[in-house]
Amino acid sequence: MASGIPKRQDIAPEYKWNLNHIFQNDEAWEAAYAAAKEKVALLAAYEGQLAEKAEEAIRAYFDFQDELTPVFDYAFLAKEADNGDEKAQAMSDRVMTLAVQAQSVLSFFEPELLALPEERLRAMQADPAMADYDSYLRSLLLQKPHTLPKAEERLLAMLGEVTHAPSNIFDMLTSVDMKFPEVNMPDGTAQPLTEGTYSTFIHDGNRDVRRQAFEGIMGTYGKYGSTIAATYGASVKKDVAMAAARRYPSALAAAMEPLEIPEKVYDNLIEVIHEYLPVLQEYLAVRKKALGLDEVHMYDLYCPIVSDFELKLPYEDAYSLVLEGLRPMGEDYIAKLREAKTGGWIDVYPTENKSSGAFSSGGLAKVHPYVLLNHNDNIDSAFTIAHELGHSMHSYFSNTAQPAPKRDYSLFVAEVASTCNEATMMRYLLEKWQEPRAQAYLLNYFLEQFRTTCFRQTMFAEFERTVHEMAQRGEPLTKATLSEVYYELNKTYYGETCVVDELIANEWMRIPHFYNAFYVYVYATGLCAAVSLSDRILTEGEPAVKAYRQFLSAGSSVPPIDALKLAGIDMSSPEPLRRAMEVFKDTLRRFRQVM
Repeated sequence: MASGIPKRQDIAPEYKWNLNHIFQNDEAWEAAYAAAKEKVALLAAYEGQLAEKAEEAIRAYFDFQDELTPVFDYAFLAKEADNGDEKAQAMSDRVMTLAVQAQSVLSFFEPELLALPEERLRAMQADPAMADYDSYLRSLLLQKPHTLPKAEERLLAMLGEVTHAPSNIFDMLTSVDMKFPEVNMPDGTAQPLTEGTYSTFIHDGNRDVRRQAFEGIMGTYGKYGSTIAATYGASVKKDVAMAAARRYPSALAAAMEPLEIPEKVYDNLIEVIHEYLPVLQEYLAVRKKALGLDEVHMYDLYCPIVSDFELKLPYEDAYSLVLEGLRPMGEDYIAKLREAKTGGWIDVYPTENKSSGAFSSGGLAKVHPYVLLNHNDNIDSAFTIAHELGHSMHSYFSNTAQPAPKRDYSLFVAEVASTCNEATMMRYLLEKWQEPRAQAYLLNYFLEQFRTTCFRQTMFAEFERTVHEMAQRGEPLTKATLSEVYYELNKTYYGETCVVDELIANEWMRIPHFYNAFYVYVYATGLCAAVSLSDRILTEGEPAVKAYRQFLSAGSSVPPIDALKLAGIDMSSPEPLRRAMEVFKDTLRRFRQVM
């Protein structure tokens, strides 16, 4: 490709996704959009009628969702590929407006269903004619004990915008109003420090650059600490109040029970990670020695310790590497990945106005998933291919095996297939590239996945649990109390080996995930489940692959814990967590041998 960022028309068709698989042209999209819009009016007619027409209304509701998804995705994907395309912008805006209108019109739907007698809901769930909807009805029945009388539900619904206020305030403060100092670079220039550039600076090989970035970010947040504490405290108190209003024993229970995740999954994660903190300290000691530092500060945790390995991997070579690395998943799996490459699934290269990052959009059961990449010719991009294709294959198998109401899988398992692909490919590359620096680079890459996902996200989860328990006991949530909790956790996780800088106490202030309570733990459980699954696939072969395929195909037909059990992983037990941590321990052993 030419130097600089190319325009979309400069990219060969084989490296762009083909949206004509969804609709042949924009005119066909317009017709589908009009049909979906008409369906909203038809659904509105069911208001007040669900006692007599519940089954009919449920079928119509899911039929509408199935019609709206391709209309939404066609517009969304067109805009993501070129955010400067005014036609795509307009289409995306129109379908988003339609989705909001539909949500408003259908606000009666679940409250009316939940108002039905429990016996009626259970009879529908057991009715063979409603078998496609039994998982949906199962989730409704879980909500029913926590559903309030209609007038009270209406009051809670009216508070929706207010309950989202803490998150919105945080976004406005940190994205618009907050400004950070510049970073003075070794070449004499001053570079802007933002949340976007912080990741680059904190990974920089120059220690002074890292220190400046760390102090600039954490120090600035500290100046706004009282405001952020009031904002986050309001969010936590909202969680506690809403849980109490719906008769849950705690905010954690209110977050876990509707997703059918036992609370012991959360508790097991924290307990097992604490068991393996000594192994984390061993890794941090290796990092300290590799960096040649007398002290490891919190701003030294992200810079690369294996920087003298570089491998140029153009897209074609990277994709071939992924196919080889994932061969243990089965020949039909590999055949589908080959189809993805040549069949219009993937948009490969960065282009002008294209969205950054990478994602897989898997909701199109009648077509195929779509994958957005921004490929650079390096090993990180190769792992990104494997990761996003994991999401795609999860969607593909679920969409193929399940009826529309059961296709979507839980957020609890959303990162399992993608990370399992990465872990499986990592094992392959460690066998393929025996040169010591390649081994060191790959092993360190794997170790950092464990440190930043399992350990760091679990520390976040522990902070959330502690703070919500404080609120439930009526204890104050101030800048001082919240920062003390966070600082003590950092001492627990890092203090044996690292200097726990005082400014790290402010880090909780910059974590947007905390405004979506009790979510971050799924990153850690997802990685542990994925590593355990990969380990089983590579050691047990075909039986484990067959079981894994059952998991990929389950969708929401069973609770997410039971879906993983199909693959032989019981996340209600601590054993998969320990198995993953033993992989971490063994990876560290191998890393020490090559350093």
